[in-house]
Amino acid sequence: MNKTFFWVCLFSLVYQSLYAQTPIINGRIIDAITQVPLPQVKIARENSFNETFSDPDGKFSLGMESISENEFILLVTKSGYLSKRIPVSQKGFLELDLSTISLSPDSSHDLTFQNTISLSDAEVMDDEADFDNISGILQSTRDAYLSAAAFDFSQTFYRVRGLGSEYGSLMINGVEMNKAFDGRPQWSNWGGLNDVQRNQVFSPGVSPSEYAFGGLDGTTNIIMRASRFASGGRITASGSNRSYTGRLMATYASGEKNNGWFYAFSMGRRYASEGYMEGTPFDANSIYLGLEKFINKEHALNFTAIYTPTLRGKSAPLTEEVVEIKGKRYNPYWGLQEGVIRNSRMKEISEPVFMLNHFWNPSDNVQLNTNFSYQFGEVSNTRIDYGGTSFVDFNSQRTYLGGASNPDPVYYQKLPGYFLRFEGFEDFQKAYLSANELRNNGQINWDNIYEANANPDALYALAADVNQDQSLIANSILSWQLSSSLHVITSFKASSLKSHNFGRIEDLFGSSSFLDVEVFSDFSQNDLRNPDRKALEGESYKYDYNLEAQTAEVFGQLQKQWRSMEISVSGQVSSSSFNRFGNYQNEEFMANSYGRSKDIDFLTSGIKTNLLYKFSGRQSLELNLAAFSKAPLLKNIFINPRQNNVMAPRVSEEKITASDLSYRYRTNLFNFRFTGYVQQIANSTEVSFYYTDGLSGLGRENSTAFVQEVLTNMDKHYLGVELSSEYQVTSTIKLKLAGGSGQFVYSNNPTLNLYSSSFEDLNYEQSYLKGYRLPGGSQSAFQLAFEYRDPAYWWFGISQNYFTGAFIDVSPLNRTSNFRKDYDGLEIVEYNAEVARELLRQEQFDPYFLTNIIGGKSWRIKDKYLGLFASINNALNTNFKTGGFEQARNANYRTLKVDRDREIPIFGNKYWYGNGTSYFVNLNLRF
Repeated sequence: MNKTFFWVCLFSLVYQSLYAQTPIINGRIIDAITQVPLPQVKIARENSFNETFSDPDGKFSLGMESISENEFILLVTKSGYLSKRIPVSQKGFLELDLSTISLSPDSSHDLTFQNTISLSDAEVMDDEADFDNISGILQSTRDAYLSAAAFDFSQTFYRVRGLGSEYGSLMINGVEMNKAFDGRPQWSNWGGLNDVQRNQVFSPGVSPSEYAFGGLDGTTNIIMRASRFASGGRITASGSNRSYTGRLMATYASGEKNNGWFYAFSMGRRYASEGYMEGTPFDANSIYLGLEKFINKEHALNFTAIYTPTLRGKSAPLTEEVVEIKGKRYNPYWGLQEGVIRNSRMKEISEPVFMLNHFWNPSDNVQLNTNFSYQFGEVSNTRIDYGGTSFVDFNSQRTYLGGASNPDPVYYQKLPGYFLRFEGFEDFQKAYLSANELRNNGQINWDNIYEANANPDALYALAADVNQDQSLIANSILSWQLSSSLHVITSFKASSLKSHNFGRIEDLFGSSSFLDVEVFSDFSQNDLRNPDRKALEGESYKYDYNLEAQTAEVFGQLQKQWRSMEISVSGQVSSSSFNRFGNYQNEEFMANSYGRSKDIDFLTSGIKTNLLYKFSGRQSLELNLAAFSKAPLLKNIFINPRQNNVMAPRVSEEKITASDLSYRYRTNLFNFRFTGYVQQIANSTEVSFYYTDGLSGLGRENSTAFVQEVLTNMDKHYLGVELSSEYQVTSTIKLKLAGGSGQFVYSNNPTLNLYSSSFEDLNYEQSYLKGYRLPGGSQSAFQLAFEYRDPAYWWFGISQNYFTGAFIDVSPLNRTSNFRKDYDGLEIVEYNAEVARELLRQEQFDPYFLTNIIGGKSWRIKDKYLGLFASINNALNTNFKTGGFEQARNANYRTLKVDRDREIPIFGNKYWYGNGTSYFVNLNLRF
């Protein structure tokens, strides 16, 4: 017993001695101007991975692991603030209290942040564009590559690792904002509120997050708590020639008031009679209100309200034939009405968000965050419906009359190529006249539409596709620091969506009503329960249905730290249920259009792990591994929800695997990261709609139809590398070299089915897509950048950016057996395999360089800051394509070859073009 007691005492003394020899540095970080505590400030020993972060009160405690040097530099950094280097001598202290450390705002970063336009220019395009606003996701990072992707690559709609935003997770105050319908965050719901989006936490890829399991493309949480904003105000005025031409913003945060109250508000307005693309008006207002109450040391309650109504005009993809005549800024969607621009494709978004967040800290090591979010409102997209008709009754027989011509000025039958389509029988006069008409006019003629609508029953109507969502989300996140090296995070989330979708008459152009029958389907009734109904302005028509979605999700994460290694393991289980309820009984789908569909349920799960190994204070290696499943998007579950309850065949959960390996090296002058990654998305489903010609096996009279294309069992493979490096050459000069290069391909041949009101299901078995590149911007992008920051608070920078590896979005139908078959189902007699391979070769866009220039100046006037920022994108006015797609109109070898052999194809590829030289100027007063 005495020996045991001796060894226990000896071990305790040695342990306490070793523990006591580990110095600890304490302190508190505040804003130098407002004196407000700063959370999430990184405090690190320079040239080492020994680091910690300040808590919500700005306090920190850093244990100095394995110190050998007598003196070292403590580096204090936070995005949006100037870094501070504090020399520390280890001699003579075991616990050092640095008291209060103040950080000064980094005006250059602040103004650069203002340059980010939360509404992506891509959103001004037609809905088919399928691009994302990555700039909003990556604003918070200082990584050279991700920063380049946010501020320089985003103008080309470049996607980090080739992924769209539906594979990332975007949160506000811990509540996920991705839409259930398409998986994407609706950026317009908080657009124009840049000032209150500064506090962001970003976890790239499948790396661990403090808030959720996350997605394949990372997790971002925007913190909009009223107590997290530095007290004071900001007034901003901006001018640009991009999505909008003017912006005004005003923001104020109170800081802590009596009895623990905080409040903050932000208001903004963005506007343009016409953006960079012709005929794209823009009108948006933004309001944010935050209220927070510190009830006591343990409890805080935060309320957030966001309302950002937005109205904007879209632009269209163009064929090369149209661009040669009208230029790349041409937009056929608009025309002048009484001298004012009127766009037929307007998108209106009005979806306010309300949040209530409760924060409970029962101890220093335990935090419980419970959140409730309610969002409702409407999104509508207008278009011109030219299928109006009327009826007459004669001898008890009803006859339908009507249907109008397509008012689109670039409808294929109005273009020069259409009149030159038959070799030897070209009508050069009509081709010349049509080219002149497009060149001199080429816009929608609103007067003609009103004249055609002189009768009570309209031939034309401005219709809106409307969806009205009600979304309720509740979640609870528990963070438990079990010890200084062991951290547990768990969460539970439940969500419910009710979505009402319908067509609506917005404008009858002078007529009284619109007969609700389908002129393009032999005058079938859109709602048999109300036959021959005449819809008035503001009423629903064409289709009307509800979608419901419920999800429940459990997440857990364990993080363990050692001196030279960290490991994290995360797991998730999620349940989803979807259904449709048809409010109309469509005549063509009488049996399955009205009423409730069966519930469609999915159970998904996942696991991921992160391993970080520190070779030394300067070098580390990080490995991320993940395998998880993901429920299909609501938009891909039903084949044609506007008309029926039919579910896509073989639809099931996506299977996702991912791995990435990163090497990092950093000193006080040089930071370097190199990452390699492999990602696989298997078993995807995609539903799309289009009009096609050349269908086989249906007879000569039935080879043309409007179809729903369903791709199932589709696999995608993503392989690539990322480079991020920056070198502080002098105290004023910094060089950056960054970029990413990938190969993103279809990795199998998915199953393709076609559906239409004209025929039953057509199963073409396989679409031979394997090896084709995925669309979505350049797959490789690189940047070389130079920055100069003068001690007199002015700076400028220039970057040269190179883009390559962008490909057209191919037509899956043209890669099926249908391509080589005739209308009778037999192989086309003249089919030539070598010619077919050339016809189906995927178009690759030309590589290009873009030069961007930024600069600014800030002045300190007593306790105020005045800042000026300016940027020029594409300074050399380079012409480039950002994306495009093959038109699926020519579905077989014969029709496609005939069209390609023409000097001017009738159904050539359509493209989106990037902006030429554009500018942004921002003047900002902070007080």
